[in-house]
Amino acid sequence: MRLLFIRHGDPDYDTDSLTEQGRIEAEALARHIREEGIDVMYQSPLGRARETAAFCGKALGMKAETLDWLQEFPAKLDINGNDFLERAYPDTRIDPETGNFRGRIIWDIVPSAVMEDSRYLSDGWKNSVTAHHSDMNERYDSVTASFDQLLAKYGYERSGPYYHVKKENRMTIAFFCHYGVTSVLLSHIWNVSPFALFNGICMQTTSVTELITEEREQGVACLRALRIGDISHLIREGVRPSFMARFTDVYSDRTLRH
Repeated sequence: MRLLFIRHGDPDYDTDSLTEQGRIEAEALARHIREEGIDVMYQSPLGRARETAAFCGKALGMKAETLDWLQEFPAKLDINGNDFLERAYPDTRIDPETGNFRGRIIWDIVPSAVMEDSRYLSDGWKNSVTAHHSDMNERYDSVTASFDQLLAKYGYERSGPYYHVKKENRMTIAFFCHYGVTSVLLSHIWNVSPFALFNGICMQTTSVTELITEEREQGVACLRALRIGDISHLIREGVRPSFMARFTDVYSDRTLRH
């Protein structure tokens, strides 16, 4: 079985839709989507993912089924009153009405904070400071359980750290979703800390991440990546990818996100 995690195009987060750049990216993706041999499409309920899926669905003559748990990973972090978190999540906005820090997405933690606390890069991540000041653990367990229930429908049942093959399957399943939730699902699949992926990989807008099942032992499936964050469709179309999801490569450049 093949799993494709496809990130939405360049977003306008205020309106939860695609920007003009995002539509250009999604159209470029759609012009090459037949090459992927997709059998089933699932999509996040959020507008930016649904718009991206719609371009591909039209090209394929298919409709995507909406799964609520494919929305961007919804864990909420409260850094108020914690010195470590204030350093780990710099530039957090302050609510002018309350004077408190606003909520923050968990994967925006600076790499140095992850490196300083060994829990973030081990199986102790659920006991990290971020986990204790957010609903991350509850959300993680809910999303990954829903994912496992879906894979079980296609013959792959989670048992402990791996998947048992109850029925062999050669289908290609596409998920049109988001960077954060894809990182969470990959961390679950590979039994690694999500913080290792938050800081270690980048999936640009409309990028394709491909996993395939390898069954080196009968009945035991290993989901292995062939591509992570592939934007070759944009390169082939001459489309410059959005900077969204990246941070500046040189600190002195204040025009890009830090």
